[in-house]
Amino acid sequence: MKHLSIACMVLLLAGCASFTPKPLDPEARQVAFESRRLTSSGVRQFFEHTLDRAIAPWPPKSWDLATLTLAAYYFQPGLDVAHARSLLAQAGVITAGARPNPTLPASFEYNTDVPAGISPWTNGLGIAVPIETAGKRAYRIQQAQHLAQAARLREIDRLWQARSRVRSKLLSAYPTEALARWQRDLQQEIVRLLERRFAVGFASQPEMTQAHLALNQAILALQKNRTQRAENLARVAASVGVPGNVIEGVAISFDAFNLLPSVSGLPSVDMRRQALLRRPDVLAALADYEASQSALQLEVAKQYPDISLGPGYLWDAGKVKWSLGLSLVLPLFNRNTGPIAEAEARRKKGGAIFLAIQARAIAEVEQALAGYGRAVQMVDTADTLLRNQKKKEQAVSAAYRAGETDRLALLSAQYETVTAEFTRANALMQAQQILGRLEDALRLPLGADTFVPTAARAVSLKQVH
Repeated sequence: MKHLSIACMVLLLAGCASFTPKPLDPEARQVAFESRRLTSSGVRQFFEHTLDRAIAPWPPKSWDLATLTLAAYYFQPGLDVAHARSLLAQAGVITAGARPNPTLPASFEYNTDVPAGISPWTNGLGIAVPIETAGKRAYRIQQAQHLAQAARLREIDRLWQARSRVRSKLLSAYPTEALARWQRDLQQEIVRLLERRFAVGFASQPEMTQAHLALNQAILALQKNRTQRAENLARVAASVGVPGNVIEGVAISFDAFNLLPSVSGLPSVDMRRQALLRRPDVLAALADYEASQSALQLEVAKQYPDISLGPGYLWDAGKVKWSLGLSLVLPLFNRNTGPIAEAEARRKKGGAIFLAIQARAIAEVEQALAGYGRAVQMVDTADTLLRNQKKKEQAVSAAYRAGETDRLALLSAQYETVTAEFTRANALMQAQQILGRLEDALRLPLGADTFVPTAARAVSLKQVH
């Protein structure tokens, strides 16, 4: 029996997992973050794995919404957190499916008051095998599977949120500095002409004061534009997950924001309904609700006690005795009513959360759709005003070349043109912001850049990171 016990212990220990320490070094992590570059070989490998094709030439000549989004998928630490939570939930399925281990009780007794010729030893060996009843293990596995599905869906949703943040910050950094500089230069030239006219008595003091005020405003607007652009580029870097100087050192393309889909080109009602039904956060809330259903079933099943079978062997004073034990908890004082009530409340809460998320998604779509139509009309109006102003500028320019008007009139017409350019750019950015909200509501790309990895591809992205 001694040798048998030793052999059993060796076999049990051979299958045990071992611990491997992985300490975190904050200083090393900071150095690693500061050394991140968009052009690294790891980023290229990640791009090629995701797109399933070779990337040449490398690095890209310019970085646009699609490539910066992929870089965010590679660098953004929030996605690592979501992936870790998904792995944790998947491990929970293994835990839920584990069966309770049997126990091996052994006893050794020595009787000092036995007749001669009879062994004083009494040795016993048994095994207690727990048996879960009422399908508890199946309900526990179902609950864990639903929670793992919810975690995977939230990981996919975090990928969309990463793309949404990159788009939002990139849109905020849309370059208008050239227009602001052009506006300042034109106003400076207008002031110089008026100063010469004022010196010879052909301009009044109020005209000079108004011109200087406009120049001061133009100078401040240019400085503010430069400051905001630097801040917005830093926000773009943060959304990607790289240091700010990395974004400052690369060429960025904003072509994805220059075109707007027409209102008639937006998804139909049926397509929008299907998109809402496929939203990862909506599906995750539904999976949470199903998990609460399984949790309630598990608590109801716990009303029925588990059984423990205990066959045993006893060598008593030279005689062999076999036994079969049966034990269970008698549900006399507690029928698991408290946990059942809690599980019912959690299911009700899960249903309310699902309905709230679904209603919020529908409201987001309706609000964005209502605003987008108006925003597109504003852009069309701004385009019309800009075209008319350019025609007016061309007429003034022709009159100036023919000697029919002076340079101040030409500069004023050019100033009005750049102001119209500003108006058009602001209208376009406002429409793009609303379009971004509509994309977020549908979790569906609608603009010029339509790159978003599929759900299956998205879940496997981190495997090469």
